[in-house]
Amino acid sequence: MNYLPTDESDKSTTWYVYIVRCADNTLYTGMTNDLQRRIAQHNAGTAARYTRARLPVSLVYQEEAGNRSEALKREYAIKQLSRKQKEKTIGHLDS
Repeated sequence: MNYLPTDESDKSTTWYVYIVRCADNTLYTGMTNDLQRRIAQHNAGTAARYTRARLPVSLVYQEEAGNRSEALKREYAIKQLSRKQKEKTIGHLDS
């Protein structure tokens, strides 16, 4: 994970935690402050090594976080969930 220094501009930036479904039906969880750019990076093969070999990806879940720290914590929490729990979380988006 790249380290991004925290500064005053971080406070006005919206951070997102997201889940993408890869072509092989696996799920990848990440965080970003520019969701459209990050999904485009995933699909271009320039984001995460994990998704590079599983293209294309599609965004199946997103949520806003108050700041980078909250996004990191939520990303970690989602990554600790079982596949079944992640699918249930994604299902909440459709309801």
